[in-house]
Amino acid sequence: MTGRHVSPETLERMLGDGGEIAVVDAREHGEYGEGHLFFCVSVPWSRFELDLPRRVPNRRVRLVIYDQADGAVAGAAAEAAEALGYTDVARLDGGLEGWRAAGYGIFAGVNVPSKTLGELVEAAYGTPSLTPEALAERQRRGERVLVLDGRPWEEYHAWSIPGAMSCPNAELPYRIGELVPDDETPVVVNCAGRTRSLIGCEMLRQLGVNNPVYALRNGTMGWRLAGMELDHGAERRVATDAPPPDLETRRRQAQAMAERAGVRRLSAAQVRDWLDDSGRTTYLLDVRDPREYQRGHLEGAVSAPGGQLIQATDQWVGVRRARLVLVDDTEVRAAACAFWLAQMDFEVAVLAGGEAAWWATESGSTPAPVAPSPARRLDVPALVAELAAAEPPWLLDCQPGMDYRKAHAPQAEWVIRPRLPALAADRDRTRPVRLMGRGEGPADLLAKDLSALGFSDVAVLAGGVEAWQNAGQPVTASPGTPSDGECLDFLFFVHDRHHGNLEAAKRYLAWEHGLVAALSPGERAHFRLVPPRRRSPPLRFA
Repeated sequence: MTGRHVSPETLERMLGDGGEIAVVDAREHGEYGEGHLFFCVSVPWSRFELDLPRRVPNRRVRLVIYDQADGAVAGAAAEAAEALGYTDVARLDGGLEGWRAAGYGIFAGVNVPSKTLGELVEAAYGTPSLTPEALAERQRRGERVLVLDGRPWEEYHAWSIPGAMSCPNAELPYRIGELVPDDETPVVVNCAGRTRSLIGCEMLRQLGVNNPVYALRNGTMGWRLAGMELDHGAERRVATDAPPPDLETRRRQAQAMAERAGVRRLSAAQVRDWLDDSGRTTYLLDVRDPREYQRGHLEGAVSAPGGQLIQATDQWVGVRRARLVLVDDTEVRAAACAFWLAQMDFEVAVLAGGEAAWWATESGSTPAPVAPSPARRLDVPALVAELAAAEPPWLLDCQPGMDYRKAHAPQAEWVIRPRLPALAADRDRTRPVRLMGRGEGPADLLAKDLSALGFSDVAVLAGGVEAWQNAGQPVTASPGTPSDGECLDFLFFVHDRHHGNLEAAKRYLAWEHGLVAALSPGERAHFRLVPPRRRSPPLRFA
């Protein structure tokens, strides 16, 4: 076990010293959501070896790991990081509780830096917003207004503002010319709450769109709080099959926007130099619509739809002050998204000429993540036969707790990795153990841990719970098992705000509003806002 520790005071200095650093919260996601450091990323112990190489790809970066109180999880995670080849690993003295005791701030929720950016932008740019009531009244009167939903398609399809069209935020600067018939039609951008509405609105305003553009105040939650119903199953979405007819105009606008934030345009050769530089961390991120990415993409590029990349940067990027190279096919989406990411203290560049420039030169690649060695597999018939034997194996189910509640094999006992040592403490090490889950990666990690605990016969069900169900095997529900307290992997933080709980929606919106006031001077210094292109026009409707 790594014996190196850093104090909260040392970590605070490291975060402000200008160098790259990754701060990793190794607790489960639900624990993380209840309170964490501002600049950290969630890499739960249940998936640690699977996710750390993707979130923190440079094995030489300074890596600080913590849990609640510098306990067993932080120690095991530090050991696992070193086994993966990370060379500069430390644990935070006292974990989260030590950080709190030293007087530093704790933040609830997820994607906190990205959401803070939205609040800072609204204050600095004077982002104009429109109340749900005013939008509904304009729609009722039949007046012209274009409502664009800046969320991913899946969210839009689940619930949306009546009359809205799905146009994820990265597509806004690319497709806006096709969507508005003139320069007079008002455009309203919405999301579920605040951040994507605010950034989407300013995406168009900073691009230079002449139309009046507004953020829908508090998004779909605001619509419901105003007593109005949402649509469900809407199908209106922007096309992705061809470049827009005004491509050159949009490209010039997006490039000018990116230049204001100091974003560089790099040739394919320069991007490869960045990727080959072991002294720095570089992420190659494809910001196009996922449908385009699936049709073909650069080797080594990760799909990171631009609107979501701005909204939830820490889900892709785990290293502070890392280099980000954004890729698309025309530079419009990459440049417009780079404008925002550069204001979050990353060194951001765009691949000049888009993906065609990469393919026109010798191909390159990035190192593949190190995956854990897979455990022995068995199929459904073999597991069914074993469970019917006089001495059946110990069957463990490691799918997320809320999924286990809905459906699991009747013989299966739920397990989550941080609690495996306690669960296995008094078990017979010679008894066979069988694992199933959602996907096989987390089960492989548990198999490794069980072997280290002395269990001699461990295997994983090929295809996991899905294979069990597809084979017609019985499942049962257990609404109260695991208990809420045991579901460390579920984020209870106002989780039902989109499902009719209006009080939860109010608490969530209040949380977003309060983020900036909770920042320390050091945390605020990481945001370098670019002066706005223009201030708010007088509101034409409020």
